[in-house]
Amino acid sequence: MRRRAFIEGIAALGVAWPLAARAQQQGPVIGLITSRAADDSPQLLTAIRQGLRETGFVEGQNVTIEYRFAGNQNDRLPALAADLVARKVDVIAAIGGFSPALAAKNATTTIPIVFGAGDPVGLGLVASLARPGSNLTGVSSLDLIPKRVEMVSELVPGAKVIAVLVNPGNAVAQHTIQSGTEAARAKGVQLRVLEASTESEIDAAFPTLLQQQAGALILPSDPFFNSQRDQLVALVARHAIPAIYDWREYAVAGGLISYGPSRTGIWHQCGIYAGKILKGAKPADLPVEQPTRFELVVNLRTAKELGLTIPPSILARADEVIE
Repeated sequence: MRRRAFIEGIAALGVAWPLAARAQQQGPVIGLITSRAADDSPQLLTAIRQGLRETGFVEGQNVTIEYRFAGNQNDRLPALAADLVARKVDVIAAIGGFSPALAAKNATTTIPIVFGAGDPVGLGLVASLARPGSNLTGVSSLDLIPKRVEMVSELVPGAKVIAVLVNPGNAVAQHTIQSGTEAARAKGVQLRVLEASTESEIDAAFPTLLQQQAGALILPSDPFFNSQRDQLVALVARHAIPAIYDWREYAVAGGLISYGPSRTGIWHQCGIYAGKILKGAKPADLPVEQPTRFELVVNLRTAKELGLTIPPSILARADEVIE
């Protein structure tokens, strides 16, 4: 086996580097834990390295990063977090949603943790955004389910029923359901909850969606759903359901519309915070940042295939229109 292929295989499994490699580490050690796969969205790793560089830390020169990728399997996160704690890393960067942050929080109360997660106060990660009050701080990607309910109602004004697909194995699923239910009630529409945690369950959810006469679908952020992006986009197209997604990649893959914060911006800010902590800042003194840039992407080709006219109010706000 070639050396590069072997290293990539080890990284994809989230396995620790050999002791000989660790002996070559430079400076303090950051443990990066994420739900994502090792080869997914490399620009995010570039963004966190850039954030570190802006605070004076360059990987391989004066800081070492230990990578732990869960490969879109949240049940692997607790063990990966425990491994980083056992290796006594200086900072843990738990990015990519609530589940990595929760795994890190449950693993240590002493090692500083920088997270990138949705609603850290509502989910119990920190006491408040201004005063986190513990060993955790980071970047909130906000609870955008209400905004997506509002946007899909604008997109399909005649829809009386909106469905949301959740993964029951995701620690944030109940929060998503509660937030979506309240937002739907405020808009005067009904929210139907569908659950899927396997490929076959995703397939089975769509006939149910049609039976419930859902006029639109919301796909919240979830590592498993991200890994099944092509399957989801294809099923949505086959059943001709207007759907809103979280990340730009869905719209590029053929999804109708996506809306969410800039992920590269979140990872970049996490890199800055990790660098500040390595320089002596305490997480409790670093307020949780909120994203300032949100990306709205509209796929007009998909809208045409659905026979749907995108309202001018949405097109005017779009950051990118795929024609």
